[in-house]
Amino acid sequence: MTARRWLFVILLLLPGLGLILALIGMVIYIALAQSFGLYALNGDSHFTTGFWSELIGRKIYSRSVRYSIYIGVLSALFSVALAYPLAIWLRKPFRGSMTIGAILKAPLLVNGLVAAFLFINLIAYHGLLNQLLMWIGIFDEPHRMQNDRHAIGVLILQTWKQMPFALLLLTGAVQGISDDILDAARDMGAGAWDRFRKVIAPLTVSGMQAALVIIFIGALADFSFQTIAGPTNRQSLSQLMVSYKGRGDWNSAAVVGVSMIVIAMVGSAILAAAARLMMKGRAR
Repeated sequence: MTARRWLFVILLLLPGLGLILALIGMVIYIALAQSFGLYALNGDSHFTTGFWSELIGRKIYSRSVRYSIYIGVLSALFSVALAYPLAIWLRKPFRGSMTIGAILKAPLLVNGLVAAFLFINLIAYHGLLNQLLMWIGIFDEPHRMQNDRHAIGVLILQTWKQMPFALLLLTGAVQGISDDILDAARDMGAGAWDRFRKVIAPLTVSGMQAALVIIFIGALADFSFQTIAGPTNRQSLSQLMVSYKGRGDWNSAAVVGVSMIVIAMVGSAILAAAARLMMKGRAR
C-alpha cells in the first residue's frame, strides 16, 4: 500500500478511532499520574511512589487482588465451558433452534444490578429456594445462602450473565467449520469427544480466546454483582477502589484502578496463550 493510501485510511479512521484512543489514553494517563501523586484533588500534587508502597503492603489489597482474579478466571472458564456444547448443538438450524437461542441470549438484555436483586430474592433466608427445599424435605429450617464466603452466588450470576456472550462468539466460530471436515473426522473413526478435541476446538480457538479475554476483564472489574451478592468478608478491586474514592483518597483509588488495568492486560494475555497452547496439545 502506497503512502497516499495509508494517509487516506488514517484520515478515514481518525474521526472515530482517533477520538476513542484519545479518550482512553487520557483516562489511563490521569489514573496513572494520580497513582503517583500527581493531579491530586485533595492536597498538593507531587510525584511519589508512597501510595503504591503503602497500598501494596496492606493485606486488604492483596486479598482483593486474589479474589478478583479468582472471580475473573472462574467466570470466564465456566461461561466458555457451558457455551461450547450449546454452540455445537445449535450449529445446524432445527425446528425451534432460533427460539432456544433467543432464550439462551436473554440474560444479555437484563441489567446486572436487576439480576443480582432477583438472585438475592431467590436464595434469601426466606426466599423461594429455601422454601422449596423445606417443602421437599431436604431442609428442616431455612439455611443462609446469601453472600457466601466462597462467592458461589457471584460465580453463578457471572456465568449466567456472561455465558450468552460466549455463546454468540463460539456459535459463529463453530458454524464456520465445514461439514466436510467433521464428516471426514467421523469417517476416520473419531467420536464426538475426539471431534471436539482435535477438530472443533483447534479451529475455534480464536473465538474461545476472545470469549475468555472479554469475560475475564468484565468479571474482574464487576461492581454490581459483588456489592449485592458477594461475600461480606472480602472486597473486590472495584469495591476497594470505590471505598477509597468515598473517603476522598483519590490517589489510592487510582492505584487500585491502575492495578485492575495491569491485571486485566496480563491476565488476558495469559488466558489467551494458555488456550492456544492447550488446543495445540490436544490437536496432536
